[in-house]
Amino acid sequence: MAMAAPACLHHNAVALHARDRGFSRRRLRIACVKLDDPSIQPSPLKPQRTFLDNASNALTNFLSGGGIQNMPVADGAISDLFSRPLFFALYDWFLEHGPVYKLAFGPKVFVVVSDPIVSRYILRENAFGYDKGVLADILEPIMGKGLIPADLNTWKSRRRALVPGFHSAYLEAMVRVFNDCAERTVSKLDALIKDAESKGSNVVDVEMEAEYSSLALDIIGLSVFNYDFGSVTKESPVIAAVYGTLAEAEHRSTFYIPYWKFPLSRWLVPRQRKFHADLSVINECLDDLIGRAQETRQEDDIEALQQRDYSKVRDASLLRFLVDMRGEDVDNKQLRDDLMTMLIAGHETTAAVLTWSTFLLAQNPTIVTKVQQEIDTVLGDRRPTLEDLKNLKYTKLVIAEALRLYPQPPLLIRRSLQPDKLPGGHKGDPDGYSIPKGTDIFISVFNLHRSPYFWENPESFDPERFLRRRVDSSIPGWAGIDPTKLQGLYPNEIMADFAFLPFGGGPRKCVGDQFAFMEATIGLAVLLRKFSVELRGSPQEVELVTGATLHTKNGLWCKLSKRQS
Repeated sequence: MAMAAPACLHHNAVALHARDRGFSRRRLRIACVKLDDPSIQPSPLKPQRTFLDNASNALTNFLSGGGIQNMPVADGAISDLFSRPLFFALYDWFLEHGPVYKLAFGPKVFVVVSDPIVSRYILRENAFGYDKGVLADILEPIMGKGLIPADLNTWKSRRRALVPGFHSAYLEAMVRVFNDCAERTVSKLDALIKDAESKGSNVVDVEMEAEYSSLALDIIGLSVFNYDFGSVTKESPVIAAVYGTLAEAEHRSTFYIPYWKFPLSRWLVPRQRKFHADLSVINECLDDLIGRAQETRQEDDIEALQQRDYSKVRDASLLRFLVDMRGEDVDNKQLRDDLMTMLIAGHETTAAVLTWSTFLLAQNPTIVTKVQQEIDTVLGDRRPTLEDLKNLKYTKLVIAEALRLYPQPPLLIRRSLQPDKLPGGHKGDPDGYSIPKGTDIFISVFNLHRSPYFWENPESFDPERFLRRRVDSSIPGWAGIDPTKLQGLYPNEIMADFAFLPFGGGPRKCVGDQFAFMEATIGLAVLLRKFSVELRGSPQEVELVTGATLHTKNGLWCKLSKRQS
């Protein structure tokens, strides 16, 4: 359950993702980041530096007191953003300037990091020297003091409470929830195919991103606060409010000017009036659920809560765990912030992971066959269990590879709390880079995952790459990719030494990583066991919309049919 860095620099440079489709978009084709050119040169579309670019950089250096002296500056910072999608620019500047460079925007300077050594330093080695910065500024009105935007003191307190909630008995109980919700989706799709068969066709066109979105929403509702959205089969004011709030979170993470902070904007701007109305509907629902849970509170120690027989518990939600936890008498506002954060962060990312996994598989029938053979061998006709998830090894590699190519989130944001010195990273300044207090940093997960320095054929869809040892003696300070260091259910930042950040890394890593990966694995396995999936058109027709997470522009339209035995 991760939430993306809010690249408030995007403005018109990237397409804004909002379900109301109320904003203009630029087009960005899928798979257009080509790294297989041996020369690995920046894009020839890079515009010439303009007077505006020079003025922006000069103003940045003047207002920051020249605070970052020896760091490369991305030329054409402003004009690049308005001429092509942000991710092309960030990637080209990475190849041109190295693993650490600064981006100038008038009075602001943003440091962009595209290197595992530097990322490891920021996320793990000096994690408490940084907070969420711009991300917290934007998301606080939506998530309050939830884990993502929370200040360090609040974060430490809430993490201590939340982490025990994701214990093994809870996760095992959630496997049943994942199965229940996935079977709803299967039943819906099966009905669509039967209807098509009655009309003489065995294939039906389905917009799979929307189906995955509904599936993920139902799972989050039941598992986090014991509320059944039922969004796979129905609509309701609460569901509409959730999607409205998700759209606003995405909008704020990609809009250049934070106009919502202006006085009276919540009353004068129709979009903001709708957002606050949506937020009120959700808060009212959450307050009601919290109140009901507190009325039936059964206070106990953490150890006792973790040893409950979850097969016999009617309410196995995370909310129940938090309410029943002895010594955690937090107010309703904090509980609501916790739940809202998990709702927003946990829904969008899982839907996106399943969408891009399906997109990649639909283009690789040989890999689909291997996945389905594994599903048949491990599961047969049974529901997946927690033990089965350990054995769906190839299926999990497919999901990990989808997360590498289409990371959720594509950017992580941090802000330095004190002056600091960053490592130079591979091909950077060996003396490192001194940064002043208050420096905003973008860790480009997208660049890390597609870096030609740390990945072989990085543009290729190759799930088995995580099984191969990779060491490069020319990169001091990087331990390489070591499959023997795999911890838990899925490939992570440890086995790739921070060249792979599917859920972040260090102390502020996503607390729901195992949950999210299990959810995606079961969702994909249950669907592929039953159906065959092809893209309705060509891969080039599927366009990428960049925002808080990576989405399709017009949905992932697929041809779905019953799988032939």
